[in-house]
Amino acid sequence: MKTSTLFESTIKDIPLSRRGKVRDVYQPNNESLLIVACDRISAFDYVLPTPVPGKGQLLTQMSNFWFKKTKHIILNHIIDDNPGPVHFPDLDWYSDELEGRTVLVKSAKPLAIEAIVRGYITGSGWKEYKKGCTVCGISLPVGLQESEKLSQPIFTPSTKANSGHDENITFEQAANIIGSKLADHVRDVSIALYKFAADYALERGIIIADTKFEFGVLGNGDLILIDEALTPDSSRFWDTETYEAGRSQDSYDKQYVRDYLESIKWNKQPPVPALPENVVANTVKKYQQALMRLTK
Repeated sequence: MKTSTLFESTIKDIPLSRRGKVRDVYQPNNESLLIVACDRISAFDYVLPTPVPGKGQLLTQMSNFWFKKTKHIILNHIIDDNPGPVHFPDLDWYSDELEGRTVLVKSAKPLAIEAIVRGYITGSGWKEYKKGCTVCGISLPVGLQESEKLSQPIFTPSTKANSGHDENITFEQAANIIGSKLADHVRDVSIALYKFAADYALERGIIIADTKFEFGVLGNGDLILIDEALTPDSSRFWDTETYEAGRSQDSYDKQYVRDYLESIKWNKQPPVPALPENVVANTVKKYQQALMRLTK
């Protein structure tokens, strides 16, 4: 697969539905979507002006791997993970820059919450825990250390904001948003996905500390896994060899970029800073290492 750099895609023959933070979504018909994972990277709710070359291809390959691996737990939105001109013989839209970063998927109604599963106490969960030993309304034992493994993974949903920050919410709040029965289903499936992936990754020297899933509902009412799955953009990946509770961890994920932005004291408001070449190169290397260790 040839690696290219694509900050923003253009497909003239298919209507653009929306541009997300890192993906461009086209709608060829009412039943399907064409998703292009670009090389944009976001942090603290802003898209950075610097592309990360090949990132979209790496994330697409990682997601496609996990979509196939987890079909026994829940079906996903993938129709074709390398559509090219096969599904669109009469459209002159395909180009080399779309190779490896484009998928054809089922059109589903996204749920209004994000499904987050935490197996370790870190990130926003650690910040909340320090205030009162709870995360999203779930009471945890007193005396946990930063990055410590929890006795059982916990489901900690968040809102999905159109603008501004997503906010952590309790399970009860999630149930009020999407309904109790569906919330139960999403929680159970999310934890099952996390446990399966975490066990698989651990055998390959990677700890999945936490991850975010997104789900959608088809026209027939079926729940499916959508968006991306278990990538360095949606998860925290730690090395088992260097892991040690009681401190922050070296990671194979987007936390590296967040840490850089924190180090330069960015106030998380425009103008959004560019990334220096060494940070871009190291980010690519970390994503490649995660992909290699998990999928080979």
